[in-house]
Amino acid sequence: MSEVTRAIILAAGIGSRLKTFTQHTPKALIPIAGEPAIVRVIRSLVSQGIQDIAINIHHHADRMQQYLGQGQQWNARLSFSFEETLLNSGGGARQALDLLPGDGLVAIHNADVLATMDIRSLARLCPEKGCALALVPNPKHHPLGDFALNQKNISLQGQNKFTFAGVSVWDASTLQSYPTQHPFPLTQPIQVAVEQHACKGLVHNGYWFDIGRPRDLFQANRFFQQHVQGSFQ
Repeated sequence: MSEVTRAIILAAGIGSRLKTFTQHTPKALIPIAGEPAIVRVIRSLVSQGIQDIAINIHHHADRMQQYLGQGQQWNARLSFSFEETLLNSGGGARQALDLLPGDGLVAIHNADVLATMDIRSLARLCPEKGCALALVPNPKHHPLGDFALNQKNISLQGQNKFTFAGVSVWDASTLQSYPTQHPFPLTQPIQVAVEQHACKGLVHNGYWFDIGRPRDLFQANRFFQQHVQGSFQ
């Protein structure tokens, strides 16, 4: 069970820390060097063999659907999971999962994370009834990190901690054990997987931006303008 061909993009957040940018625009559509952040995420996923993508939406949901359409221009097949009331990251992923065809592995990617993340490596690492998380060295705004890593095994306690990058691969049955339309954070099933020794991790050393804060948004814009020239990878 090492191939992943479907993904969920978490894009329902209000973007409260980016008020001046998200008052009339969903955070996922904020342009990064001329291209919306979520489009960069979609193209990255497609480049790694993922075509079926479900996106959870809430804030300016109509604008998201109108802009993205069905995804043909990026060789993707998009579906939208509307949340009348926000379901948090785990609940949002659980509801969106029901829109995807097939079974097995599914990638979950935050819409506001831009990175050269290797989804295939995470998929090869993902244990049965568990998950594999991408981790990054702790950024300034999160110096204590989230998880410790010991030979690719994730634990909650440890001296050398890393920060969860907002990208993961899951055995879908792990999420399907939760009820739909029930709000819960993604950290909840992650903690269960850790306790069951079914959570693996990889440290990502390429570029990584979480554009949920103005400073990081500006840094991402500068980086993509200087180094990437409109292309995600």
